[in-house]
Amino acid sequence: MIAEFAVRTSAVLAAGLVLRAALVRQSAALRHSVVAVTLLCSALVVPASLVLPSWTIAMSVPARPVPAAAIDSPTAARAAATARTADSVPSVSRRSIAPLVWTAGFLVVIGTLVAGVSRLRQIAARGIRVEAPAWTETARAVGAAYGLRRGVVLIEGTSPFVVATWGLRPARVLLPPGASSWDDARIHAVLAHELAHVARADWAVQIASQVVLAALWFHPLAWIACRQLRRESEQACDDAALQRGIDPPEYASHLIALARLCRRPSWSAWMPALPVAHPSAFERRIAAMLNSHLDRRPLSRRTAVAYGTALVAVACVVAVLHAAQAPPAALSGSVYDPSGGVLPGVALTLSAPQGPGVQATTDGAGHFAFPGIPAGHYSLSAAVPGFHNLHEDFDLTTASDWDRAVTLPVGTVRETIHVSATRTPPAAAAVGPAPIRVGGNLRAPMKVRDVKPVYPESMRAAGREADVQIEATIAPDGSVSAVHVVSTQTHPDFASAAIDAVRQWRFSPTLLNGKPIEVVMTVTVSFGLSD
Repeated sequence: MIAEFAVRTSAVLAAGLVLRAALVRQSAALRHSVVAVTLLCSALVVPASLVLPSWTIAMSVPARPVPAAAIDSPTAARAAATARTADSVPSVSRRSIAPLVWTAGFLVVIGTLVAGVSRLRQIAARGIRVEAPAWTETARAVGAAYGLRRGVVLIEGTSPFVVATWGLRPARVLLPPGASSWDDARIHAVLAHELAHVARADWAVQIASQVVLAALWFHPLAWIACRQLRRESEQACDDAALQRGIDPPEYASHLIALARLCRRPSWSAWMPALPVAHPSAFERRIAAMLNSHLDRRPLSRRTAVAYGTALVAVACVVAVLHAAQAPPAALSGSVYDPSGGVLPGVALTLSAPQGPGVQATTDGAGHFAFPGIPAGHYSLSAAVPGFHNLHEDFDLTTASDWDRAVTLPVGTVRETIHVSATRTPPAAAAVGPAPIRVGGNLRAPMKVRDVKPVYPESMRAAGREADVQIEATIAPDGSVSAVHVVSTQTHPDFASAAIDAVRQWRFSPTLLNGKPIEVVMTVTVSFGLSD
């Protein structure tokens, strides 16, 4: 999103700055309006792209060839697979850090703007309101000439660093200490310049440009445009003051005197005010004042509409155009095993949510290709003996998605052993465990110690009988390591008697291929009463 923001705004900012350079022989008021509308359009181009219809321009990207030597080498194949994976999977860290960096820059610029406004309020609060007739009457006359319906507040500050205008309702003109003693010519020159800012609403335009700059703080063209906006604003107000009948050499002398008087500290450079004697491009302003051939006409409504419409049209074109990479000719890639070796002869099936699946088989180099696959959501599947079945869902959107690297993990080894044995007839007089079923490739355990269960006295007195199903684990050393009752319908007295006996049994080790192993034994203990 940030990258798209930068690309779209670059086109608008570049168009506006080029147009401003082409209007170098026109009035400063016209150039100021061009730069202001350019900044506005640059801020609105991305929101407009979300609501306006999109026109996509396809851009084909040639596929990157893979050298034959790289395919033959397992190490190179693993490196190629890693590279393709890195290209196709977006970096989570970059995606998560970029918004944080943009937010940090945005907050710094906005914080600077807020701090500057707060500083101006403090200066104005400590100042003294100018009520001298020479100032108030001149302000009233100049304001009426500019068509101002509201008066301005004149404040004589305590810091001799600035003559500037800020604020809207009411607008405030900050003056240095001792300004009440200026002569009428200087008062008229200063107010003609500062009230021109008020009539043109330059302070509101500057604040809006600072907000746009906060959103585009990472863009060099945005900083250039804001600097040009300030310069054109000052020259346009110089032209307005000269249009009031002030002699250009006299006006230039007043400006030079104010520049000597108002030596600003370094921290005042970021204050959001419009100073009459800003050091930036000061020499160019003096030369423009003394050039009688320059166009000093104010901006007409017809001219403003014409150039504004042209810039808005450029912004709309940039907003609706969307450059997209045309997909490659085929969905292709290679199939590998976990060691990096290629797998030839693998049958792959590519299917979409709707429509029949298509098949492709890897060649001797493990490479496959599905020609003519458009963008969309797909599933890729394959079944190879000895490996896990492949079933991968993915989306084809950017050009890198059409280049796939598939690695098949080794499957799980399974084996089933059937154990069987002939039944041994139980002893007639003994009540003991049921026969143990063993067989197959196992050497059956032999019982070397037998303990008979004892009939619970409580159950014998109650006349109860039961069959207790037990699972016992014979450890590799022949001891019984775990015993538990299988049935939940067994009385605890019967279960306890059976478990106590089975726990004391001992067996010879159970051998599988000559090695002792652990084996599970099922035992049925029948408790019965006879007359």
